[in-house]
Amino acid sequence: MPSHVALIDYGAGNLQSVANALKAAGAGQVKVSGDPEVVLAAERVVLPGVGAYANCIKALRAIPGMISAMEKRVLEQGAPFLGICVGMQLLATRGVEHGVHKGLGWIAGEVLPIEVTDPAIKIPHMGWNDVAPMRHHDGAELIERGEAYFLHSYHFVADEGRDIAAITDHGGAITAAVARDNILGVQFHPEKSQRYGIDLLERFLEWKP
Repeated sequence: MPSHVALIDYGAGNLQSVANALKAAGAGQVKVSGDPEVVLAAERVVLPGVGAYANCIKALRAIPGMISAMEKRVLEQGAPFLGICVGMQLLATRGVEHGVHKGLGWIAGEVLPIEVTDPAIKIPHMGWNDVAPMRHHDGAELIERGEAYFLHSYHFVADEGRDIAAITDHGGAITAAVARDNILGVQFHPEKSQRYGIDLLERFLEWKP
């Protein structure tokens, strides 16, 4: 049975490209919406995110009832959830881009600037890079080894290294994906990652955590 997906529109995502990628991966219905009722009725929930952490979390909080709807559908009722790029970063306890901002707190950690340890390392981290799954972590079965497209200057630093489903390397190990229970977040852009990204979305649409 094709999945019914809510793609959350809060003014901070690459919505049409993500919707097209979900449809290409086999989603039966993709509703792009800022309506909490659509989230509550969805089989699966996707939170995209482009731009600064501060702007994204403020925009999400500005929609009346949206975060409570997400918490009910995902945390209480167990709907599979995917956060993309800043949508993944918002899962953290807090982010420090343009000030310190409280995140959703679904996965313990902070979103911090990528440290430049070598002059050859460019910020933002942009372009294709390897994705290496951490096989002993929840959700790692969704992440295959391969190459995906990244574009970010801040990264997710998980508390005590927990809940990291995959890493990449950009002057050192950087979180490429986090996962716990029915929650998955990816730092890369599946909608820009060609076959690798579509394959990931196919697995997400079939995921039964």
